[in-house]
Amino acid sequence: MINVTLITGDGIGPEIAEASRRCIDATGVDIKWEIAEAGIDVMAKTGTPLPQATIDSVRKNGVALKSPITTPVGTGFRSINVFLRQELGLYACLRPCKSYKGVRSRYNDIDLVLVRENTEDLYAGIEFEKGRDDTTELINWLNKHSKKQITSDSGISIKPISVSGTEKIVKFAFDYARANGRKKVTSVHKANIMKFTDGLWLEISRQVAKKYPDIEFEDRIVDNMCMQLVQKPELYDVLVLPNLYGDILSDLCAGLVGGLGVAPGANIGDKGAIFEATHGSAPKYAGQNKVNPCAVILSGVLMLRHLGKTAEADRLEKAVADVIAEGKNVTYDMKADRNDPTAVGTSQMADAIIKKLKTKN
Repeated sequence: MINVTLITGDGIGPEIAEASRRCIDATGVDIKWEIAEAGIDVMAKTGTPLPQATIDSVRKNGVALKSPITTPVGTGFRSINVFLRQELGLYACLRPCKSYKGVRSRYNDIDLVLVRENTEDLYAGIEFEKGRDDTTELINWLNKHSKKQITSDSGISIKPISVSGTEKIVKFAFDYARANGRKKVTSVHKANIMKFTDGLWLEISRQVAKKYPDIEFEDRIVDNMCMQLVQKPELYDVLVLPNLYGDILSDLCAGLVGGLGVAPGANIGDKGAIFEATHGSAPKYAGQNKVNPCAVILSGVLMLRHLGKTAEADRLEKAVADVIAEGKNVTYDMKADRNDPTAVGTSQMADAIIKKLKTKN
């Protein structure tokens, strides 16, 4: 038996979590689920969006499947997703973007993997709020030591990129490429402008690449990379990126394959892993049994592979792909017409996937 923490999230999270759990259980893998809470709903009850019991559960089990959690924009508590990655040392974010027949997209046969550094860069959480005394002190120090002057009404975020952090994530990308038969790793940066952060990233990327002569290596400036992905995505394979660029480009690549509804993700560290969809919590649809569960289910596929259950993972991914390709028992967003009255709900799409799993091929 494998112990796995199931973080149910908020908004649409609980219903997607249940659909995903049922699909994973239908593969026959013997998992004991430990239910844990996080998000706005539990904050109303406990005063914190991330109870210590949830962190302890993930630490104990080493593996978690997480449904979406709301992150307030501009105000409120910081991202729970970011906090969990930093607190648990989940330095690598793995986001495959793969075309599935039946998903509406301008592109076919996309098969990209983004490897995003999870703990540094502008998401490190080192910020100074406008108007505070410590912010004023920092601005005065910076103005004294730099030719570039910062106005007193500024907020400031710090962008740390380290040798150790970069080495670790680039090595992860190359190891993943080698283990999964991938041919090329592209390091993405803005080293032409940010010489001492992105410049360091590029320098270390090149050093690590020399240790993997069997894998092709190249680098791209981030804005050019965006254009390249739109124009000729077939030229790329594994992308490794600092935190912010990885966040942005993972959504871009999800757009290439039809949207966030089929975009799974994994956050992996030396002592644990959390698997989650790329999309958000969509609170306006909460409790309506309406939204597409595929991204969390496919995150479960990544989890099964991480646990060494490759055959079960392959069967579950095929069942998801077959249901999508048939286009019958799918949610509204996967229909040619989003108002199609034949669209099914979250639970019913999970039922169809489970039926495929149980059908002998």
